[in-house]
Amino acid sequence: MLDDAPALLEEAMARFDALWKEARACAPWEPDAMSLATADAEGRPGLRTVLLKEANARGFVFYTNYESRKGRELAANPHAALCFFWRSLRRQVVVEGTVERLAEARSDAYFATRARPAQLGAWASEQSRPLVDRAALQARVEKLDRTYAGRDIPRPPHWGGFLLVPDLIEFWTPHEGRLNQRERYTRDAAGNWSVGLINP
Repeated sequence: MLDDAPALLEEAMARFDALWKEARACAPWEPDAMSLATADAEGRPGLRTVLLKEANARGFVFYTNYESRKGRELAANPHAALCFFWRSLRRQVVVEGTVERLAEARSDAYFATRARPAQLGAWASEQSRPLVDRAALQARVEKLDRTYAGRDIPRPPHWGGFLLVPDLIEFWTPHEGRLNQRERYTRDAAGNWSVGLINP
């Protein structure tokens, strides 16, 4: 079924938001957790769990170290996928699309809301790089804590947000005999959205 892009995207995001709110109300552990799949310039995949911080009319927001493996892969290849699996709801949502960096002011604003230990950690961790031992990491944290004693901690220039702009959003609902219902919203190259069922 074809429809205008804003209406179908709005419908898909509203469905996602309703599920996310339900998960946050009753999921026992990390309802904001999502698997983030990336690939490097040669197409080698990477996968890890990150936290969704916002879902809005444009897409899905998360924050990370830009110099981490995922940050470097997204810089080289901006295509990515997300998977949300809420076992307690027996629901799954898959999202595919392209990423773009958030404006620095927006990353600054979010960073300011983080707990101080998390702010220190963003400075101290050379994410995805080899670590000699935990003591070395802890020493960096303690040094930074002394450096910023009594004042606000600024956002590191290597840390900030990404927005994943979807071109596919799929909702998975279980049924007997593994004949699960899969409803897929997709955007074509011309920017037109469609929605329909696909085989389980």
